[in-house]
Amino acid sequence: MSLLNGPTGEFEERGLTQQVLRIDASGMPVEWIDYREAVRLHCLGQVCYAFGSPLYTLHGGTNARSGLQTVIEVSSMLATLGQSSNPGTRRHDYVPPLNNETLFKRDAWLCMYCGDRFAAHALSRDHIRPLSQGGRDNWNNVVTACRRCNNQKASRTPEQAGMQLLAVPFTPTYAEYIFLKGRRVLADQMEYLQAHFPRSSPLRDRIQRWMQ
Repeated sequence: MSLLNGPTGEFEERGLTQQVLRIDASGMPVEWIDYREAVRLHCLGQVCYAFGSPLYTLHGGTNARSGLQTVIEVSSMLATLGQSSNPGTRRHDYVPPLNNETLFKRDAWLCMYCGDRFAAHALSRDHIRPLSQGGRDNWNNVVTACRRCNNQKASRTPEQAGMQLLAVPFTPTYAEYIFLKGRRVLADQMEYLQAHFPRSSPLRDRIQRWMQ
């Protein structure tokens, strides 16, 4: 199959890079997939339904019996048959893996000490309770910090360094983690994921800040 056109009616880069949100039959978010995987699932008959904004239209070969060309519409979200085997959708005690990319996005690319926003290359992972003092490298003990504040704090707690922590760290749920992993989250995908966030999720306010 070949990519024919995007939502604006012309060949465009977003058609190749925009991620599709896959959910399971019960409606739980599962993962991000690319357009190739979305097409494969359609061809295998694994898609229960597709919804959301149209991303692109793909044309394939001609059916020998009908004489019609195969056309697949790829939308921003699709539901697949069966229940997900992903532990994040089945276990309430699931803890997503920690990495700087999702940490910085969780904290809205803000230094949690000075409050300024930075590009990712100017940020670092700070352990609130330093590893040298028995702290752990987990979501509830790390925040985003600019390099200057991280160096100033050094191997001390915020209290020991006389620095104020601006927000309490938290471990994202699986739906929140799916959002954090998204490269370019469309408005309808964001709305769907937010519906699966805890009501008290700090991400809700942070997303509103990003959109301002």
